[in-house]
Amino acid sequence: MKTIAALNPPDFSLVLGGPLFQLFRRAHLSGNGLELLQRRVVAITLFSWLPLLLLSALEGRAFGGSIRIPFLSDIEAHVRFLVALPVLIMAELVVHRRLGPLVRRFVERRIVVTEDLPRFNAAVASALRVRNSVAVEVMLLILVYTLGLWLWRTQGALGATSTWYAQPEQTGLHLTAAGYWYSFVSIPIFQFILLRWYMRLGLWFQLLWRVSQLNLHLTAAHPDRAGGIGFLGKSAYAFSPILFAQGALLSGLIASRVLYEGQDLISFKMEAVGLICVLVLFILGPLLVFTPQLARARRKGVAEFGLLANRYMFGFEEKWLRGSAPEMGELLGAADIQSLADLGNSYGVVNDMRIVPFGVKDVARLAAATAAPLLPLTLTIFSLEELLSRLLKILL
Repeated sequence: MKTIAALNPPDFSLVLGGPLFQLFRRAHLSGNGLELLQRRVVAITLFSWLPLLLLSALEGRAFGGSIRIPFLSDIEAHVRFLVALPVLIMAELVVHRRLGPLVRRFVERRIVVTEDLPRFNAAVASALRVRNSVAVEVMLLILVYTLGLWLWRTQGALGATSTWYAQPEQTGLHLTAAGYWYSFVSIPIFQFILLRWYMRLGLWFQLLWRVSQLNLHLTAAHPDRAGGIGFLGKSAYAFSPILFAQGALLSGLIASRVLYEGQDLISFKMEAVGLICVLVLFILGPLLVFTPQLARARRKGVAEFGLLANRYMFGFEEKWLRGSAPEMGELLGAADIQSLADLGNSYGVVNDMRIVPFGVKDVARLAAATAAPLLPLTLTIFSLEELLSRLLKILL
């Protein structure tokens, strides 16, 4: 006999755990359920951004002077720390509230059969152990201060331009005081939080893959046209803030290259399209692990409903078409006619069942969340008045 613990999955959260979460709780920057969001956002944002303003102001590099890019003109830095970073922090609460109840739906809707509940619970418990792992977050920190710093100095920094954070020299970049805080505090904080999200997305993929290996009870006639797991596609909206933050990062980078290096905005179109496609695939791709079971459920449903439709139609024809002509009073409002229509609708649902648990609208919404921060870049080509005029022409 199954125990109660075996039948009920543990509470799942992709974000409530890990050393950083415990540190926030002890510092009174978070409650047990991610309360105190505003305090957390303000504290982390100011710790990353405010010293840069103060140090660059003390060095005379905040407002202008002899340098090409003063601090207050560095669009990329402001977008990174005043837009993308707060959004990544706020995304934790969104993901916690959306994904927590979702995992329980596999049990509540009896999608996972009773015999597989222990394996389902084990998959959830395994994901929680990795989420809470000290070793994983230490490894992320090491990665940030090694590969992360190297990538920023070689790919992200404007090496040929005099900026508020560095002065180019023959031997490389000579960091200012603000530059040292930028490269050894602010950038690592941002990279760590971003990598932590990548780790969580990897955990989510692992959990979905393990669930997809179970004997799932999927029904082709389910009205969500995804076998009963269409809620997975809608759950992907929880990751929209992360996509928005990534789009904002690319937008800030492109703006800096266009304004300060004279590059053409159109030359970045492939990067923009590529980012949108990759990020949407990154979010929805893990759901493809359910495609084999959904395809089997669809084939089975089409065959079973096809057989049922044949049997019903043979009986219907014998009664109403090949028998004696029915009286008009018998035909009007006959239950058999309504049943025939209902059967046709059910077969249509089965035949239209998708083999992926998401639809075109889900893809479009996630793509829009990624592309939204890129729209202001059009102001570097068109004036606001001209842009509004073009939009009105399109709409009208």
